[in-house]
Amino acid sequence: MTPWSELAWLDATELAARIAHRELSAPEVTDAAVAAIEQHNPALNAVIAPLYERARGKAAGLLSGPFAGVPFLLKDLLAELAGTPLNEGTAFLDGYVSPHDSELAARFERAGLIVLGKTNTPELALLPTTEPRRFGATHNPWNPALTTGGSSGGSAAAVAAGLVPMAHANDGGGSIRIPASCCGLFGLKPTRGRNPLGPDYGDLAGGLICEHAVTRSVRDSAALLDATAGPLRGDPYVISPPAQPYSEEARTAPGRLRIAFSTAPVTGLPVHADCVAAVKEAARLCEELGHEVSEAAPRLDAELLVRRFGHVWTAMLGWAIRDWARRTGREPREANFEPATWRGYEVHNRRTPADYLLALQDLQRLAREIAAFCAGYDLWLTPTLRQPPMPLGYFDHDPAEPQRSPERQGEYSHFTLLANVTGQPAMSVPLHWNAEGLPIGVHFMAGFGREAVLFRLAGQLEQARPWAGHRPPLGVGQGGQGGSAATGA
Repeated sequence: MTPWSELAWLDATELAARIAHRELSAPEVTDAAVAAIEQHNPALNAVIAPLYERARGKAAGLLSGPFAGVPFLLKDLLAELAGTPLNEGTAFLDGYVSPHDSELAARFERAGLIVLGKTNTPELALLPTTEPRRFGATHNPWNPALTTGGSSGGSAAAVAAGLVPMAHANDGGGSIRIPASCCGLFGLKPTRGRNPLGPDYGDLAGGLICEHAVTRSVRDSAALLDATAGPLRGDPYVISPPAQPYSEEARTAPGRLRIAFSTAPVTGLPVHADCVAAVKEAARLCEELGHEVSEAAPRLDAELLVRRFGHVWTAMLGWAIRDWARRTGREPREANFEPATWRGYEVHNRRTPADYLLALQDLQRLAREIAAFCAGYDLWLTPTLRQPPMPLGYFDHDPAEPQRSPERQGEYSHFTLLANVTGQPAMSVPLHWNAEGLPIGVHFMAGFGREAVLFRLAGQLEQARPWAGHRPPLGVGQGGQGGSAATGA
């Protein structure tokens, strides 16, 4: 059997090609990836529900699709896979087994991906870190004392460490892009409605939530979106299909783009010097590549934006608990949930349906203001996050200061949540590592439905400043035990 250490840093496209050319077999690759997860996951706590025997059965069968035989992981949230557990980071779902596939999970498998297991996520995906009480913290492979980000932190840790080349992720306020930044990955949030949420869901939180993946290469993200994009009949959001496959866009020169950049969030809060440096470096690179770059940002009522986003987020929490109560027949009790989750649920119960609709109304008005600004440019460049990866525990609930954790959550995701409010596509690109060897992502947002522009620029940036050689101390074959990271070429 070829050891996974010889395969771990191939992207999914290359791995699929080797399987297709019979240089490798799907069962061989599956066994090698399983062995790597068993060896490295104890230090990471990224995979919380192994599905190895199911994966071996799939790998031994007839496979087709662009990623036939490639190992993959599902985030333990929204993506249902018939006959497998779904926990969503909460003890409230202990023992729940999915009765059917979600459409996206089915599309992943139709693309030939071999699902090896489910990855860790914060309780009900509420936090920008992955530290659920139910499964414990996921550790950042660049430094295990630091957060992987959230809520797709388990998926990001697994991909960054080389356990799989890409993994499922979803995003309601930055949950693809935040972990991508913290773990040194490429993370694209598609346009609202690009990937389906059915059959169980159509609209989630007024359209804030979307689905895709975290990857190491741009071409993997593009080809995976080619394989999964498209509505289900009856979906509330149906957008025009791309003019050509995204995998073609990732290989297409972007032309001369108009790029606005800003280093401060619309809230005016301070930004860490490393994150500012990352944006300025990316802006210079874009200029060197021939793009027109200027400093600009929209004027918004930032206080209203943050407050109304919080109202919708709290309503989503209340809906999630009630939806699962209805689906399982269980009564929600305080003992089933983490203290911060239950506190949020109590806040939700004091609000009215009109409060939710008023919050949506205000967010939709703000979305038009953001979209109007973006219409003057092809892309808007900012930091992905205000800070480098924070220590584990930074977002912990403190009963003596119950507002501290929600405030920190909002402050951490001020850049990313704008694309969820508008529904526009956005990406975090791993172009910068700081003096401590930690990855710092930069964030680009495009106009509604314009993933093609993002993939074109991302492909150009990846070629100009390759990041594939950056490997974390806790990565496969690296032999490190954490601490400050050493990076490759």
